[in-house]
Amino acid sequence: MISLDVKIARGDFSLEVAFDSASKVTALFGPSGSGKTTLIELISGLARPDAGRIEVAGRVLADAARKTFVPARKRGIGLVFQDAQLFPHFSVAQNLRFAQFFAPKEGRRLPFARVVDTLGIGHLMARRPAQLSGGERQRVGVARALMAAPRLLLMDEPFASIDVARRTKAMELVERARDEFNTPVVLVSHQIEEVMRLAGTVVMIERGRVREVGPPEEIFASAREDSPADRFGVGASLACGAARFDAHYRLTRLQHPSGEIYVAGPVPAEQARVFIKAVDVSLARQPPPETSIRTILRGKVSGVAAGKGPLAMVSIELEGGDNLYASLTRLAVDALQIAARAEVYCLVKAVALDERQVETV
Repeated sequence: MISLDVKIARGDFSLEVAFDSASKVTALFGPSGSGKTTLIELISGLARPDAGRIEVAGRVLADAARKTFVPARKRGIGLVFQDAQLFPHFSVAQNLRFAQFFAPKEGRRLPFARVVDTLGIGHLMARRPAQLSGGERQRVGVARALMAAPRLLLMDEPFASIDVARRTKAMELVERARDEFNTPVVLVSHQIEEVMRLAGTVVMIERGRVREVGPPEEIFASAREDSPADRFGVGASLACGAARFDAHYRLTRLQHPSGEIYVAGPVPAEQARVFIKAVDVSLARQPPPETSIRTILRGKVSGVAAGKGPLAMVSIELEGGDNLYASLTRLAVDALQIAARAEVYCLVKAVALDERQVETV
């Protein structure tokens, strides 16, 4: 969907980036100052490349050699920046209606009420941007971009100022745009959880250059000796149902096809999503006979990513189809003979799961 090979110089900084991605969500990941926002500006048409070419969904947006440059207003691209950039003289409702009015008729597919309700901005309709908090402006900015039904959605740290509960709801809308309406997304994020949940391809950028391109589970495999902290953000979001609350032990049992998941405290919903970090998952080749761990999920290894460092990332396909990740030492992988198609049991401590991040559906 996206083919890009561009160069641009700004003072002492130069950006030379080339990658292709067919994923519905492509994440740009890297340290501050690496060039991610500049790349967003190039794709959107807010900046012109000194050299190179940009193509989205078969449409050439810029080609320096042929002096082709499609203006930003004609690209059909939705933008969400960190500061939202709302029209200050419009109310929230007017900002949303303005975007909806200029959307292609065949693209008006996201219902106004659904967007407003999901992002929790119904009470803000009459306010102007100056009367909104940072988090409120962020949510309105996401809503406005979605209301335009864009051909491509560019999101630069869109959830940075949104609390955990609202962030998961906002990610639902991104997933809906991605899956139901086939809207490709380019996402800039420093949150590995967001990237793991949303992206199919990650472009790792450092100092204006592409370091790696690949699936998130490989990019964040934690096998690289120079990035040992990456493993603490890798995880998976599992869809669960039929929650049962044990009043005596104050635990909720979430039902998953691969086994029960125990969470501290009540979960007030029949369906929920729970995020499980790779560092909180241990593996066993046989059902453990006696253990304090209550959550034991059945699955098969789908891949092992390991380098020369001490760590490896194991991908597991759970019964029911969801994926889970386990961060292990390479010693443990070899000792247990963990390889593709091996049957494993995933052990997760209930106290490791943050009940505040359990998302009710």
